[in-house]
Amino acid sequence: MLTLYGAPGSGAAAIEGALILIGLPYRGVEAAAWLPGPGVEELKRVNPLGQIPTLLLEDGSVVSESAAILIHLGLAYPEAGLLPAATTERTQAIRGLVYIAANCYAAIGVIDYPGRWCAECDETTAKRIRTGARARVHQLWTAFADTFAPHPFLSGARLGGLDLLAAVVSRWSGARAHLAKERPALHAHLAAIDNEPRLVALFNRHWPPKA
Repeated sequence: MLTLYGAPGSGAAAIEGALILIGLPYRGVEAAAWLPGPGVEELKRVNPLGQIPTLLLEDGSVVSESAAILIHLGLAYPEAGLLPAATTERTQAIRGLVYIAANCYAAIGVIDYPGRWCAECDETTAKRIRTGARARVHQLWTAFADTFAPHPFLSGARLGGLDLLAAVVSRWSGARAHLAKERPALHAHLAAIDNEPRLVALFNRHWPPKA
């Protein structure tokens, strides 16, 4: 059985969504740097960086990095439609996955841990870094919306990996509120993914609705 290492509200939600669409059973292990416990130690044995999501495959090999995991699953289980079948559409879906991972997702690490990017980082400097990185994230999502339009999904004709990763990563650092104002069409599409019948329970578990 596959093993997925993740945590509530993390990028692991996109991988869980993919496994649901494929119909693959998996063992979930709650593990993150901010959740001390046996799960973290188990995670570090397969991924020394301790990053989530990390997927342990049935043959014992490890896949990390959200975009790489989704691309792997899309290629390994083409019938699920995580990646488009047509070469041109598939290329653009992979481009979109890497765009989010390299740009939007990476900037979240700067916002969450500015001290990693600044020697002797005092709180004033950390605040400036967070403010600048958050503004950059919003610019990146604007550019994403202008580059990748749903037809009818971001992944092509079917709900796929790019839709899942966008729906998850856009939940962080005010990106959804920014898109609602600046790019309402993409915001509406992401909201529809949130409420997709096969995925709504997953998203509600990771981000419980406010009372």
